Amino acid sequence: MKNLLLSAGILVVISCFTSCHSGTNSAADVITADSLVIAMGNTVFHQHCSGCHNFRQDGIGPQLSGLTTKVSADWIRHFVKNPQQIISSGDQRAGQLFKKYKTLMPSFSGLPDSALNGIIAFLNIHRLSVPHTVQSLGTAIDNPIPERIGLSNLVVRLKLVTRLPPSADSGKHPAARITKLDYEPGTGDLFVLDLRGKLYKLRKDKQPLVWLDLAKEKPAFINEPGLATGFGSFAFHPDYARNGIFYTTHTEKPGTARADFGYPDSLKVAMQWVLTEWKSKNPSASVFSGTNRELLRVNMISGTHGMQEIVFNPLARPHDKDYGLLYIGIGDGGSVDDGYPFLAHNLKMIYGTILRIDPRGRNSANRQYGIPGDNPFANNRNKIPGEIYAYGFRNPHRITWTRAGEMLACNIGQTNIESVNLIQPGHDYGWPFREGNFLLDPYGNLDKIYPLPANDSALKYTYPVAEFDHDEGNAISGGLEYQGKAIPQLQGKYLFGDIPSGRLFFINTAEIKQGKQAQLKEWKIAIEKGLPETFRELIPDGRVDLHFGRDSRGEIYILTKWDGNLYKLLRAE
Repeated sequence: MKNLLLSAGILVVISCFTSCHSGTNSAADVITADSLVIAMGNTVFHQHCSGCHNFRQDGIGPQLSGLTTKVSADWIRHFVKNPQQIISSGDQRAGQLFKKYKTLMPSFSGLPDSALNGIIAFLNIHRLSVPHTVQSLGTAIDNPIPERIGLSNLVVRLKLVTRLPPSADSGKHPAARITKLDYEPGTGDLFVLDLRGKLYKLRKDKQPLVWLDLAKEKPAFINEPGLATGFGSFAFHPDYARNGIFYTTHTEKPGTARADFGYPDSLKVAMQWVLTEWKSKNPSASVFSGTNRELLRVNMISGTHGMQEIVFNPLARPHDKDYGLLYIGIGDGGSVDDGYPFLAHNLKMIYGTILRIDPRGRNSANRQYGIPGDNPFANNRNKIPGEIYAYGFRNPHRITWTRAGEMLACNIGQTNIESVNLIQPGHDYGWPFREGNFLLDPYGNLDKIYPLPANDSALKYTYPVAEFDHDEGNAISGGLEYQGKAIPQLQGKYLFGDIPSGRLFFINTAEIKQGKQAQLKEWKIAIEKGLPETFRELIPDGRVDLHFGRDSRGEIYILTKWDGNLYKLLRAE
């Protein structure tokens, strides 16, 4: 289950109630059957809740069929208004759920009663669940990876570089939804993204300065209901110092403009992801000023697993075929969680893929960008989008390259497996028929995974080069190979971690082989003059929201959304 996204939507809070007692019945427990109220609740549910919940099986959060038969409406209202109060009161089931998810649910004290009543009325029409019968899949695996990740003797000293300005309401967490640090290739200047709409440039004294306010530039910009919506990613063209060109992704309201990629009109659209090209008037200016144009727009069925990664190959040089080509990670949009697995792993669509485009070309269907001729499907006659470079992902969270030229992408899993994948053009990485090295029934219970079938090799899936299960963490934080000089002990290591807990792992890049599993090891940190510790010990509610970045010299940084802190790795202890 994905702790990563649990704190963002209304139903994330309500999900606790599937295991909590119903509380004292009262007149407030009467749930209306008014069709207009239910219709309004349906709208609110799909705006805020469907990214995490459905009525078939557990996904990012528990399935919600039958919820109103298990808990009282009055109890639900009180919990949504103040979940901390209910947990602190000693409610046993709520405490168990808090311990399981390891994060405090947000308070929605300002939610109008009309909206909350509408959600409850909508939930009440889903009183019975229809179980999916699994046939011929074998016996479900209770513990997919029984071996625990070993603790290495690696301890790395961190230095607090800066704290990004809070973008949440006063006192709320995460304080700043910082998810990406990268650098401008010419000057090496560092930039940090906040999902709520701002791109910061770090000055020489490392103090953040708002360089681009995307929320102001794009009137239709939205960053609600949270999850991974908002300002998704950014990437500077490798020749930015001369051409002033960079790229961003962000979310907008559904129906803002005609989508270039979508699905049948009968299915809802929760939001649109947009890829934009920007051109600076003065590339060396301290604040962006210039023009922009839209390259492509994608309809999404929920607020999860969107267009959260764009990146150029930093190893490519001006005369290389990969130079100036933009890689784009497109998640499945929550389609499998929502009960539409036919949208993912569908080569007529782009959901669950890594795209590769030439943003300066014009041979795409909308004539706004180019499709490289050496893309694996560029010249096919089967209506496969030529932009697709690799497919079969739930959420290709971060894309990077090792010094040896290997392209890696981390895939955030469903309920069991988090993975590191070695990307090769045209390869199929399995989702939603596979989760890691295991079989999944995309039309059944997504909590369950099974052994691979005897004929699996004939299906030609490409499996992860490293993976861990949810005994260890719940959402992989895509990492980076250390390529600096300050910490020799990190040479040859690919560093990554777990987003919610902040646990830190590494694999040796020499062990990255297609068809093999690299061994994972855990490492620890020391802050300033402190003893070896973990991020979880530093964060009051235990939810870290961990992300990685790297500067032009190959040194590694760590971002923690809970407090908006930016750390730099200094030395090994």
